[in-house]
Amino acid sequence: MQTDIDPRSLIGRKAFDRDGHKIGTVDEVYLDDATGQPEWAAVRTGLFSRDAFVPLEPSTVVENTLRVPYDRALIKDAPDFGVGRHLSPEQELQLYHHYGLDIGSPGPSPCSGAGT
Repeated sequence: MQTDIDPRSLIGRKAFDRDGHKIGTVDEVYLDDATGQPEWAAVRTGLFSRDAFVPLEPSTVVENTLRVPYDRALIKDAPDFGVGRHLSPEQELQLYHHYGLDIGSPGPSPCSGAGT
């Protein structure tokens, strides 16, 4: 993700999938505990819906929107952990597997919410 953007500035931005379909609005940003870098965003997928976690790498910010390079159906099927709580290493691992991402280290660092 673009590192020159304050993670808190993502909150409230619209999020779109790889095909340009609206996913929802960024509700929270989760930082990696070890690095402090933004790692996940919780996107509110609808008025009465839930938040879906999306990876911020390899997502990009384009014209004040978050562009997530995954299909909307995959995003909406992401594991639901609720927002406002710390992601456990097991939850983060589930998200990595769901999106087919490499962990990049022997074990994922838990993430903490940085927004709202």
